[in-house]
Amino acid sequence: MWILLLLPFIGLLWLPFYNFTEPQIFGFPFFYWYQLAWVPITSLLIWIVYRSQPRDEEN
Repeated sequence: MWILLLLPFIGLLWLPFYNFTEPQIFGFPFFYWYQLAWVPITSLLIWIVYRSQPRDEEN
């Protein structure tokens, strides 16, 4: 499950992959909305990894 945390890193690491102005969403070039889209995606991935970890039972 920890491998999932590499996805945002890899997705944002290689700049030529998303250094474009088209397609635009609400006037925002692809370069900006691609990066902004990773914010909730990364949060979801962190939550998934967190929930998959075994819990420590403290009494």
